[in-house]
Amino acid sequence: MSRARVHSFSISLDGFGTGEGLSQDAPFGHAGQRLHEWMIATRWWEPGGSSGVDDAFAQQHGVDIGAEIMGAGKFGYPGWHEDPGWKGWWGPNPPFHTPVFVLTHRPRPSIEMEGDTTFHFIDASPAEALETARQAAEGQDVRIGGGPTMVRDFLAAGLIDHLHLVVVPILLGRGVRLWEGLEGLEEDYQVEATSSPTGVTHLTFTRTSS
Repeated sequence: MSRARVHSFSISLDGFGTGEGLSQDAPFGHAGQRLHEWMIATRWWEPGGSSGVDDAFAQQHGVDIGAEIMGAGKFGYPGWHEDPGWKGWWGPNPPFHTPVFVLTHRPRPSIEMEGDTTFHFIDASPAEALETARQAAEGQDVRIGGGPTMVRDFLAAGLIDHLHLVVVPILLGRGVRLWEGLEGLEEDYQVEATSSPTGVTHLTFTRTSS
């Protein structure tokens, strides 16, 4: 069976996966781009970027991925449901190039974009969404894209096979924490840590139990 994977998901030292005060002008709230500066500096993000540890992890983002699941908060700003013209943050050719299933309590018709990305809007539990995405992935893995609330829900349901977190050395103090209610989660995973000269720490959780 295909795996459910999380890649390059950044959190602060105090465990926040996004800041407070999200808006159309501030997709990550008061955190700005501080959680993702390590990624933006890589060759994976832009030609001419770094080719070290951070780039090696970032390059795994799309390997063998056949579909993505993301939360409504990743797809758009608070209130995007009221904007029939909203098609996400990524322009006409989003970087996914697969079917993308957006979890929302307010479904709308699918949107076909350039580059083989199609956004499907579904109201489903994590397990139901994963089964739908696996069918669309046709044997490849499914990326669980975030944000933090959705990743937490999939972890709580025991559905994540591989989790790559990037701990960024900043303190946000407020926002949405990833780890709430997940006490003892590490017991089901082999955990490895890799430090980067940029100051971030890459944590990988690989499932060891069913």
